[in-house]
Amino acid sequence: MSAVRAALRLSWRDMLRAKGRSALIMIMVGLPVLAVTALFTLNATTEVTMREQLTSRLGEVADARIVTFPKGKVLEQDFAGNSAIEKDAEPLAMQPWPPGDVAALVKGRLIPYDMGTVSVLLPEGHDWADSLLLDLRDPLARGVRRLVEGRFPAAPGEVAVTPALVDAGVRVGGTIGVTRRDAPARVVGVMEHPTRPGIREVAALPGATLEEDGEESGVGWLAETPAPLSLADVARLNRQGLLVASRAVIEDEPRPDYGYGLSFDEGASWAAVGAVLIVTETALLAGPAFAVGLRRRGRELALIAAQGGSAAHLRLVVLADGLLLGGVAAALGTAGGIGVGLLAESIAARTLDWQSGPPEVPWPQVLGVALLGLVSALAAALVPAVSAARQDPVQVLAGRSAEARGRPARPLPGLVLAVLGLGAVALAAWKGDVAATVASIRLSVVASSIPLVFGLVALMPWLVQITGRWAARLPLPLRLSVRDAGRHRTRTASAVAAVMAATMGAVAIGIGYSSSHAVRMLQYPGETPPGTLWISAPGTDDGTWAKVKAEAERLMPGAALVPGPLALDAKGRELRLTVQQVPKGCGKCPVTIRDLPAGDDRLLAFLQGRRDPVAAAALASGKAVVFDPRLMRGDKVEVSAWRSTGGEAAARFTVPAVLATAGDPSQGGGVLPASAVTAAGIRTAERRLFADRTERQLTGAMYALSEKVSLHATTNHEQELLLTLSAALALAVVVVLGGTFAATGLAVADMRRDLDTLSAVGGRPLTRRLVVASQAGYVAGLGALTGLPGGLLVGLALSWPTGGTTRWTGLSGFDVVFVSGSVPWLYLAALVVGVPALAALLAGLCARTRLVLARRVT
Repeated sequence: MSAVRAALRLSWRDMLRAKGRSALIMIMVGLPVLAVTALFTLNATTEVTMREQLTSRLGEVADARIVTFPKGKVLEQDFAGNSAIEKDAEPLAMQPWPPGDVAALVKGRLIPYDMGTVSVLLPEGHDWADSLLLDLRDPLARGVRRLVEGRFPAAPGEVAVTPALVDAGVRVGGTIGVTRRDAPARVVGVMEHPTRPGIREVAALPGATLEEDGEESGVGWLAETPAPLSLADVARLNRQGLLVASRAVIEDEPRPDYGYGLSFDEGASWAAVGAVLIVTETALLAGPAFAVGLRRRGRELALIAAQGGSAAHLRLVVLADGLLLGGVAAALGTAGGIGVGLLAESIAARTLDWQSGPPEVPWPQVLGVALLGLVSALAAALVPAVSAARQDPVQVLAGRSAEARGRPARPLPGLVLAVLGLGAVALAAWKGDVAATVASIRLSVVASSIPLVFGLVALMPWLVQITGRWAARLPLPLRLSVRDAGRHRTRTASAVAAVMAATMGAVAIGIGYSSSHAVRMLQYPGETPPGTLWISAPGTDDGTWAKVKAEAERLMPGAALVPGPLALDAKGRELRLTVQQVPKGCGKCPVTIRDLPAGDDRLLAFLQGRRDPVAAAALASGKAVVFDPRLMRGDKVEVSAWRSTGGEAAARFTVPAVLATAGDPSQGGGVLPASAVTAAGIRTAERRLFADRTERQLTGAMYALSEKVSLHATTNHEQELLLTLSAALALAVVVVLGGTFAATGLAVADMRRDLDTLSAVGGRPLTRRLVVASQAGYVAGLGALTGLPGGLLVGLALSWPTGGTTRWTGLSGFDVVFVSGSVPWLYLAALVVGVPALAALLAGLCARTRLVLARRVT
């Protein structure tokens, strides 16, 4: 123990002396700890349980909330009273529930309590807000909302609003327009939701101006009962048609596992795989930094050895660095992660309207992450510790290289491990259970890739040694850098391996996500270009439709607005005009139904993004223009007109069709001629509008005109793909630059005398910069080139099950990646060429060119 204490004292002194190196190591180890801890804290705080929601739903006094369904309807509800299933097969007409009847069943005091949505007129335009109809002054409603400013509504025509509406321009003492009539209501107070601080909500007295927006399921009450409502009481009230949220039942129920997404076993497996990869990457990144410390402390360690210190003592001193720096980094990262997570949650809850519960820190997960950080630091210090025990004290004290000459690198172990990893990845992708989820198959692929990563890491010293033999054929800056890297394989191989692992992961993510995106676009292409807005108003008269068009033109000045006819049945309800999409090369894939709008050459030009005279002439002659050959049966399309209520199709007819090119590669669908629809006996009317963009307040404005107006926006999946690839690239850049600069800093320290000699014999400062840039480019370039093939193979394996739980026949999994053009070539070029070039450029710009003369000891 005395040796351990001495080693820790030496490490503490060196940490304070070499503040820059110590900070670098702590950042590399502490940042992952901080990031993961922040995510855990953010997730735990935003996971609001039913118990934590009781105050916002029932307040501090009430025993239950009651919502009525039709009288006599038998319900089956969830334990929290959020939803219910009507067990009766035949629909029952809604009959009003007198408060006395509900009070007789509940046997308690009731006050009206309804929630819904309402259109509000804000300074920025119409928008949606939640509505709360409850007398918040009543003692029974205490705690449902917290008063921040002013007072609660006390008369019809008065409302209280949340801070989010105040941020939108609403002021206490002013007025706000509510409902489709824009009825003016006086704002008398500001209230706060206990678990949703960012919600836009308006509160008024029951029976006030918001009553038309109450819940469709019926009238609700807040109840105070003589005794808590048990499960038996809830079941009794369910048989009468009452939905019950009972405080006693919710408090007694254990916290439910909502289980969305992954199962517990899959989640634990992903966590284990992620832990292994994080520890490996962090150790590889911090390894060169510990090697820097070993180089700077070489004389101190040599003196310890000269005074009788054993190899175990030298290893202990370096491992103490890892224990001390890793422990401090883990502690700071944990504390910072908790603070960042809580701060991010408070900001997100207010600005993004997230759920917000009491501050919560999941200590088992957080302490596990801190332990991972400590293990990562110890693993990073392990190889430098072994090197410290092997160094020659005489050579070090004489001022020569501190790194002992190791044995020639042997590639066989790494090759064997890499081949086993390749086989495991291929087996996991090819033999995945058809009944398994895509997430479980991908988990198997990622877990199987770990031996491949370790195999490539084990190959790095051999690759560095092999490339060092080619140095004689390179220009002078590269020759000096590559030879120096070959002489110091330990720190070079660690940095190159870190770059390789980061590149491999980024390439695999890019290939896998891009191929998934390509499959999704092939199976479910959009009917309109990304970012298109559909405005439909079936059942409205000509006057209301004219107002809808005028409001859209007012709110979207300069937007391309194209009107189109809507197919209607005899009662004025919308009919969906659909065509079956037959999948190609997928024998078991389900048949997809695609909507085809009716229109003229204006709509066709809008969907194609240009004027196509041939397609326009075909449309004018009564032929459909389609953008996907899978929609055609020969030279025709078979159209079905469906009512929104389902059942049998209202009409089926066939239309001649021609194939054309859409305006966006991800786009499918087409255009039906309006004449063909009317020829099939279907009435049409201009009740649809297409726009090339949308505005936030448009939804509320349309609702203010008529509740029959509906809006649908086409998602821009290309932007989602770009954001995902950009995030993966940014993370790879951070990891690559961190590992590269750590290794380059050590190389410059080792080559300082050589660089000074180069300057002394007439070398220009530019030459010194080129040597440093070449060192950084060599580390980043070799790592990127090594990680590229591994990432491609893992990405292919990840893309194999992207069609879902059914498998595509033949080699269509690979066809999706290579034939459909889904490989993100620009992304891969940025990873393999751009990032190393950026590392070399930054290293060269930051290199020191000042000549420092030093006396050599011979």
